[in-house]
Amino acid sequence: MTTNSKLDSKIPGGPIETMWEDYKFKMKLVNPANKKKHTVIVVGTGLAGASAAASMGEMGYKVKAFCVHESPRRAHSVAAQGGINAAKNYQNDGDSVHRLFYDTIKGGDFRAREANVHRLAEVSTSIIDTCVAQGVPFAREYGGTLSNRSFGGAQVSRTFYARGQTGQQLLIGAYSAMMRQVDIGQVDLYTRREMLDVVVVDGKARGITVRNLLTGEIESHEADAVVLATGGYSNVFYLSTNAMACAVTAAWKAHKKGSFFANPCYTQIHPTCIPVHGESQSKLTLMSESLRNDGRVWVSKNKNETRAAKDIPESERDYYLERIYPSFGNLAPRDVASRQAKFLCDEGFGVQGQSAVYLDFKDAIGRYGEDKISERYGNLFQMYDKITGENPYKMPMKIYPAPHYTMGGLWVDYNLMSTIPGMFVAGEANFSDHGANRLGASALMQGLADGYFVLPYTIGDYIANTKLDKVTTDKVEFKDSKNAVETEIHKLMNIKGARTVESFHKQLGHVMWDKCGMSRTDAGLKEAITQIGKIKEEFWHNLRIPGDATELNNELEKAGRVADYIELGELMCRDALERKESCGGHFREEYQENGEAKRDDEKFCHVAAWEWNGSSKPQTRQTEELKFDNVKLATRSYK
Repeated sequence: MTTNSKLDSKIPGGPIETMWEDYKFKMKLVNPANKKKHTVIVVGTGLAGASAAASMGEMGYKVKAFCVHESPRRAHSVAAQGGINAAKNYQNDGDSVHRLFYDTIKGGDFRAREANVHRLAEVSTSIIDTCVAQGVPFAREYGGTLSNRSFGGAQVSRTFYARGQTGQQLLIGAYSAMMRQVDIGQVDLYTRREMLDVVVVDGKARGITVRNLLTGEIESHEADAVVLATGGYSNVFYLSTNAMACAVTAAWKAHKKGSFFANPCYTQIHPTCIPVHGESQSKLTLMSESLRNDGRVWVSKNKNETRAAKDIPESERDYYLERIYPSFGNLAPRDVASRQAKFLCDEGFGVQGQSAVYLDFKDAIGRYGEDKISERYGNLFQMYDKITGENPYKMPMKIYPAPHYTMGGLWVDYNLMSTIPGMFVAGEANFSDHGANRLGASALMQGLADGYFVLPYTIGDYIANTKLDKVTTDKVEFKDSKNAVETEIHKLMNIKGARTVESFHKQLGHVMWDKCGMSRTDAGLKEAITQIGKIKEEFWHNLRIPGDATELNNELEKAGRVADYIELGELMCRDALERKESCGGHFREEYQENGEAKRDDEKFCHVAAWEWNGSSKPQTRQTEELKFDNVKLATRSYK
């Protein structure tokens, strides 16, 4: 284990309750006239990226925003369904900034940085006010006040929502704010570009190299600071709830340029997804965690049950979350609920022999009526009906856990700056504030907090404190980066083997899900590392990409992403192997107590951050110690 001086979290001193406000006051400011002289690149235009671009543009900086799609409105943030957390305490049920802070720390199994989490809880309330001002149509009570509902891992109702379309509505708000800046010329929007390298000049991030996905042209772009807001990496499992275009490529290229990659083994399995239905399936569909507010999760008490749900009497139903976790019931956190579903299915209690459990709304419909349930979840019920052909008003949904969010990502300090000076990372792309397990409805909160309320301060402070000589894309570093990208593309195109990109991705996904998915073992992880090595070897000798690199080529796009996933998959397994404990979504079967995760705080109360040492050497594991001065380290319990 090595402690590296580069992992300086830059956490300010003082009481945590006033730390962020005091720190903001001490930051240097850039005056309005000087802001016009500086350019910021933002890669990714989902919630974190769009809000950052909108904010920096509004402040007067020149912004270049890069989007892999033809429109920012296709960002994967649009897929978030259930809601966004904020400590408003509108329900008067005991919520507070401190309780949201504590729930998040506990939910992440005490593997997150206290200072960042408290800041997140603080600014959560401002997010709601901002979004309401933008016109986001949050659900409201009859009298007009904003409505709240519960989510997993909390005993208060703090989740604001817009039916099952919360991510879409929030994204429209952030997109509109950004497009206003595009319209007035403060933000230049580059669509259908994929970032393939970070350009580092004099030790600082000063630009990026991108591929125009329509023409194949390799472009260089310079700036004074770079923000990566490119989402997570769950597509390493092939089947996940992520859109197919979601990728780790931008973050991975930054990792290879010196940005440490933290906690890659921390991946979240969402308990409420439509089960896999065939080998030809390319992605999985999420059913919002909000459904667990009114739906009850159960299986038959009989192994190898063949009867339909309607034929199983109440006395033979096991509402196992309510039985095992009476305090939280169906709102147990995602990692806990997912493991219990897997355990029961592995033991033979799955729905009619399938890897599935029931999510049943019969009691809620009986209590409130079908109209009220439709008002709350109608679009989700409609989506389930369209995909499965089953009416969830008349029969229980069938659900099973699936890869969803990733808590690991590029390491950042309190300013959200990576180990590359001048390169900031926002939203799911950074190693985040969620520890080893993200609470439901906190992804949207973190993305908007980073973009609207953190980066505008910390980037300004960086610019004010840093000597930034003017650079142009004529500099040798930009030319070298462009040449390296072109060489990599040429190498991929000229393998000329026999296998498709999809076949390699699917093979990798099987290994990752089986050996580094919902549970991990020493032997399984070692086997996975060996298998991934073989996949990598064949990939670079037997891949076939049709078409040409100087035109639209979806297979070339996917090939680059899968090459990065293969390398990431190996690092995920190494990280999981080194972390000899169970915490949150990282469940090592050797380290458990009564079926629950068993942490080792003495040896592993730290962030693991991996440093790239070149393609010929494995990454080096560095650590950042986690200190808990405001909450007490405790065994997590939801019983």
